This record gives sequence, C-alpha cells and structure tokens, in this order.
Amino acid sequence: MNRQKFSDAKENFLQRRYGVSLGRRYALAAASVVLFSVLGCSQVESNRSALAQSSLPQSETPLQKKTVNSDTRIVESSNKFGFKLFSEVLKDDKGEKNVFISPSSVAIALAMTYNGASGSTQQAMAKTLELQGMTLPEINSSYAAALKQLLDTQDAKVQLSIANSLWANQDVSFAPDFLKRTQDFYRAKVSNLNFKDAAASTIINNWVEENTKGKITKIVETIQPNQVLFLINAIYFKGNWSNEFDKSQTAQSPFYITFGRRKQHPMMSQEGNYRYYESEQFQAVSLPYGKDGKVSFYIFLPKQNSNLKAFYQDLNIENWEKWMTQFNEQKGFIRLPRFKTDYDVTLNDALKTLGMEEAFSSKANFSGMGKNFAISQVKHKTFVEVNEEGTEAAAATSVGIVTTSLREEPEPFRMIVDRPFFCAIRDNQTGNILFMGSIIEPQ
Repeated sequence: MNRQKFSDAKENFLQRRYGVSLGRRYALAAASVVLFSVLGCSQVESNRSALAQSSLPQSETPLQKKTVNSDTRIVESSNKFGFKLFSEVLKDDKGEKNVFISPSSVAIALAMTYNGASGSTQQAMAKTLELQGMTLPEINSSYAAALKQLLDTQDAKVQLSIANSLWANQDVSFAPDFLKRTQDFYRAKVSNLNFKDAAASTIINNWVEENTKGKITKIVETIQPNQVLFLINAIYFKGNWSNEFDKSQTAQSPFYITFGRRKQHPMMSQEGNYRYYESEQFQAVSLPYGKDGKVSFYIFLPKQNSNLKAFYQDLNIENWEKWMTQFNEQKGFIRLPRFKTDYDVTLNDALKTLGMEEAFSSKANFSGMGKNFAISQVKHKTFVEVNEEGTEAAAATSVGIVTTSLREEPEPFRMIVDRPFFCAIRDNQTGNILFMGSIIEPQ
C-alpha cells in the first residue's frame, strides 16, 4: 500500500515538475544543440577568474511572473522557418529514409543563440529565422509567452515538456545580460562545467536523456579544446489518442515503399468522425489527442497518381495555413502503419544555405555573448513512436471548425496510408508545429 502511495506521489511529482505522464502511449522527443567554439584556442584560458567576471548564475531562474501577451508573429516565424529548414534537409536526403525534425526545438535553440548575436551576424540570423521586423525584447517576450501557453495544459492525457539549458566552459567569460535573458525568458538551466574533464559530456548527455525521458541518450560525443558553450533545447511529447485504435484490428498489410518496393507491416485501423480534407493532390486527416484535441497528429497522403516529391513543391507556410482552414468533420475509415523511428542530422549546411553562413565563420559577431565566438555545430536528434494506445474511447472535440450538421452529409472517406506520407504534430491552440516529417518506410 505504501509502495503504491509512493508510486502515485512520484508520478504526481514528475507530472508537476516535467509535465509528463509515466504511462507508455505515444512518444516524441527532440533535442537540438548549438555548439560554440572560440576563434583561436588561445582565447580559452585556464583562468577561474573568468567565472567571476561573467557573474554566471549558478541556479535555474523561474520565468518572470509579469504577464506577457502572446504574439502570433513568433509562431508564424517558427513555422515559416520550419518549412524552409525541412525543405533544405530534404535536399540532402535522397528520399529513401524517414526524416523527422522539430522546427520548434531548432528555432528555440537558435533564438537563445540570437540573444548573443550582433551586427551583420544578427541581421543574417533574423532573416534565416524569419524574425525580421521584431526587436530582441519583442522576440524574447513572445517566446516566453508562447512557451507558457504551450506548456499550460489541464489535459492529463497530453503531456508536453520543453527544456532549455546552457553549458558553459568555466574558463571563459560570458556576458551576464546574455545569460540572464536565457534564464528569464527561456527558463534555461545555466551551468558551468570543466570542459577538460572527461565527465563533462556525460553530464550534458544525462540532462538530455532526463528531459527526453530516455528517448535521446546522447547528443554530445566529445568536447573539443576550443569549445566554449553548448545551448540545448529538448522537447518531449507524450499523448494518448482521443480515440484509441483497437489492437485486435491491427493486421499485417502491404506498405508500398518508394521505387516499387513493398513490405508487410502492422497496420492500425479505425472508423469514426475525423477532421478531414481532400484535394486533387492528397488526402489529409487530423487525429486528436486527449479530451479536448488541443494537439493533433496530421497525416498528408499523396494520391496514387502523385508522390511526396510533388507534394513538397506545394508545402510552404502559405499553403499550410490555407489547408488548416479546410478541414471539416466527416465520417470515415483510416488505416495507418504503427511505426517508430529516430533521426539524427547536423544542420550546419542547411542553415548556411538559408543565410546563416557568417555565424559559422571567422567573421561571426557574437559580442553580446562573449569574445571571439562562432557557431561550430548545430545538431538535431528526434525520436517518434506511433502505436494503437490511447485513452478510452471518448468524443473528440472539433477545434476551430464550423459545424457541419446543417449541410448534406458527405460520403464517408477511406484513407489507406499504405505508402510514404508527410506528418506533423501541431498545437491547434497556438498553431505551433512541434514536429514534422516524412515516413518513407515504417519500422
């Protein structure tokens, strides 16, 4: 009995502290790290007084309590950047493997980095991140409000945690204002580490593992002598379907991979009422989580006479926002693969192509952060798992959709997701795209 009480208390604590539930349902995790090196190893001095000069805070500072109005521009900029980044990542991919990224994770990590940029480096980053027209205080306040809104959920079946951290070389000076802003607006944990200690990378990786609930165990391989700072964002999402898939209905069916290949794979099936949209090019459905459908899993399936390559030509922020208004509740049948995949990508080349080349070069200006800094690497890892589990069957709430009860009932749709598809996890309240990806071959 006492053991049960302890278990319940532990779960309640974890849910309050990290915003997660311990039940195994549906899991997504992402981690992004921005790595800073100093230009010229001589700048890294064995000088403990550097710590005193930078007045590096030792503990986590809570988000400021003053009320900040949420600015939709920050969601728009994050999503717009996300589609540009996804497009660049796809260029390096031959369409033969699953690609899954978290635009929100990368955008938040780079927004923290942006706080240290100055001059032409800052201007280039603003253009890449679609932050032009917003001042730094507006950007920071908007992210603070967006984070608060994203994390403010009363639905125990939909859990989301977003954690930020800065890991600083204890032998290097940092601008106190920069560190304080990352704490105040991004709730970042700021820590000093001895980068010469072999255990330093383990400490950082342990934080990532903890904040992705074991889904991402390593993002820092080794720490080079000229590295001075790691900025890390970790996103973890775990949600129960509003209407679970019946495991007894899951059966082996063919999934048609690219280039004429096919494989037998477990396919989940379900009938019900869904938010659905169909165009000449694709079918799309929104599968909600939890009791209120605040977060949904969107699937875009190119029609038989089309493919993902053709779909991607139309995938941009303008069309995405238009498509989001086209979904209507409709009866139908859905069959989709159960799958699990992880993805690992270094984003240096993609970000350079998108306009951030200077930030990686000897011309980089991060004087708002410290002396002679440049980005050495932006690394991104994700994990996603989709299965049948979820809440007990409940009425799914249609979010932001005009009632369809007064118009003629359309024919029930059939959507058989048996070929490569695009998918996204979207917060329907804010419009923020937390994850997006293409599943070429479910595993």
